[in-house]
Amino acid sequence: MLIALVLLVAIIGAQDPNFFRYQNLLAIGTSITVFGILAVVQTLVILLGGLDISVGSMAGLTSVVTAMVFTATSSSAVGIGAALLVGLACGALNGVIIVYGRVNAVIATLATLAAYKGLAQILSGGRSQGYTGDDPVFTALGRGTFLGLPVLIWIFLLVALVAFLVLKYTDIGRNIYAIGGNPTAARLSGINLNRYIVGVYIVVGTVAGLAGVLLTARTGSGQPVSGSEGLELDAITAAALGGAALTGGKGSIAGTVLAVILLGVLSNGLTVLGVNSFWQNVAKGALLVVAVVIQQRRSGQRSVGMPA
Repeated sequence: MLIALVLLVAIIGAQDPNFFRYQNLLAIGTSITVFGILAVVQTLVILLGGLDISVGSMAGLTSVVTAMVFTATSSSAVGIGAALLVGLACGALNGVIIVYGRVNAVIATLATLAAYKGLAQILSGGRSQGYTGDDPVFTALGRGTFLGLPVLIWIFLLVALVAFLVLKYTDIGRNIYAIGGNPTAARLSGINLNRYIVGVYIVVGTVAGLAGVLLTARTGSGQPVSGSEGLELDAITAAALGGAALTGGKGSIAGTVLAVILLGVLSNGLTVLGVNSFWQNVAKGALLVVAVVIQQRRSGQRSVGMPA
């Protein structure tokens, strides 16, 4: 992944030296923050053996909630708190449907993707809501800097660091790997699978709420769809590209962070080189396919319908 990133930077930089300008590098860092934190928690879900396709819709819904509550109360703290609570509730609902409804994670979150997206559109009337650009808290989150780097980048790094430490140095992290690697063995060893599954989806929902807050801070208003469309694809692509096995039990936060940076560089590079923005989706789709193919080849599993 690191070699691929270096090669990509070298190729784009050779085509346009302006790519290496400090402001452009900061723009890349800022652009990856929202889907980056979603990719980090998506990695947790994938390690557990699940998937959450609804993260983009949750971010859109909580973005609308943030702006609408802030507009009604004139309090950034209340608006942010409401978004986090809504995100937590959405994540908990996902987990409950999967565990107690015994619904496949892909089907469950595909359904809630549509539901949360529709709810965001109902609440907002399909339009951007509120204006947070004059509030100092939202201004600091969206456009503020700390030690020369945007606050958005620091938040992304903090989320990634916390996830890395939890997975590497705590029993919770080891149990997540164990559940994804062999759920039967994990259950027989005394791990409460249901509690972990619901808990991880609650974490995903809460962090999606944070992503919604950051989306509102960046744009200055609640975005029901436009700012969150495609975030789930970006998050899943980054996690898979970073080495998280979609069958569960394998992957790392470091790999996901590198993949997030690579996707940000690719998107920015295509824009700098004047490539039609629609090709960016083609590139992301192709990268996801490549990542999954590589995983399948490395796993040694026989392809369905193909001779051994």
